[in-house]
Amino acid sequence: MEVTQLNDIIKSSKNILITSHINPDGDTLGSMCGMYSLIELNFKKKCDMLVVSKVPKTYEFLPNIKLAKHIDNIDKSRVYDLVINVDIASVERICDGKILFDKAKHTVNIDHHKTNISYADLNYVEGDASSASEIVYAIAKELNWKIDYDSAVCLFTGILTDTGSFKFDNTTSRSLRFAAEMIDMGLSTNEMYKKCFETQSKNMVLFQSYCVSKAVFLDDDKIAYTTVYKKDMEKFHGEEDFTEGLTEKLRAIVSTKVAFVAKEMNNGWCKISMRSKSIDVAEICGVFGGGGHKFAAGCTMKYSVEEAVKKILHEIRKQEL
Repeated sequence: MEVTQLNDIIKSSKNILITSHINPDGDTLGSMCGMYSLIELNFKKKCDMLVVSKVPKTYEFLPNIKLAKHIDNIDKSRVYDLVINVDIASVERICDGKILFDKAKHTVNIDHHKTNISYADLNYVEGDASSASEIVYAIAKELNWKIDYDSAVCLFTGILTDTGSFKFDNTTSRSLRFAAEMIDMGLSTNEMYKKCFETQSKNMVLFQSYCVSKAVFLDDDKIAYTTVYKKDMEKFHGEEDFTEGLTEKLRAIVSTKVAFVAKEMNNGWCKISMRSKSIDVAEICGVFGGGGHKFAAGCTMKYSVEEAVKKILHEIRKQEL
C-alpha cells in the first residue's frame, strides 16, 4: 500500500472533513473517530467529522464522537482542502455530504468493500480487509504515526464489530495481530465487547424477538427472511439501529443458507439487508444497485416491502443453495 501521498496531503491541508456513511455502524464511526484522533495526534490538526444520520446510542462511547456534525448542521457551501470517506463503498452513501465531497480539493477513499469502484483521488481499498478500521490502522503503522489509546479504542471497535467479535470469515491473522497490538495499549476486550454488544435496550430486544417470531422460512428452511414495517418500529419506539444484528440471527439457524431483512423506509421504499453462508449476496444486491461483501450485503429498492421481497426471492432462487 503506497500511502506517502496521503501523509503529504494531510500535511498541506488546512481544513479536513472525515465522513461516515448513512445508517452508521461501528466500523464507519470507529474509523472516522480513529482517523480524527490520529490526525490530531500526528499533525496537530482538528478535523470536522460528518454523520448523515443519527449515531446509534451503542457507539456514543467513542472518543470525540460528540464532535461529529450532522449533515443538517454543517455548512454545505464550504470547500474543504481534503475530504476522507471511511467505510463508504459508494459515494451515494453519504447522501447530501456528496456536495462537500465533490467540491473538495482532494478526496480520499478508505474502504474494504469489493464493490468499491475507487471513486476518489486517492483510494485505499482492500476487499480482503476485515474493516475500514483495519485499513486505517495499517496506514498508520506504515506511516509510522503515533497511535494512542483513543485511536485504538475507535479502530478496535471497527474491527470488533465488523468481524462479529472475530467470528466472521473476514477475520484474518492481520486483524487479530492488529487487535492484539491494541490490547497491548491497555484495551480491555471484556469492556469493549460489553460496549459494542451488550448495550441493547429492552425495547430493542423485544422488537428483535418480535421480528424473529414472524420470520418466513422457504425452500426447506434454506431461505429465511422477516419484514419490518414503520408500524413495527412505532410499536416498539424503535430507533434506526434496532435492526442491527437481526439478519445474523436468522442466518444463525442451522438450516438457513441465506437470510434477509426487508425494512420499510419512510419514503415507502424498501431497505434490504442480506447475509449468507454460501451464496454471493453482494452479486444479488448488485442487481438492485447495492453491494457489499460476498456473505454480507445490502441494497435499497424503489418498491414496497412486498414487491421487494418477491424480487429478492427471485434472484436468490437463481443461485444453487
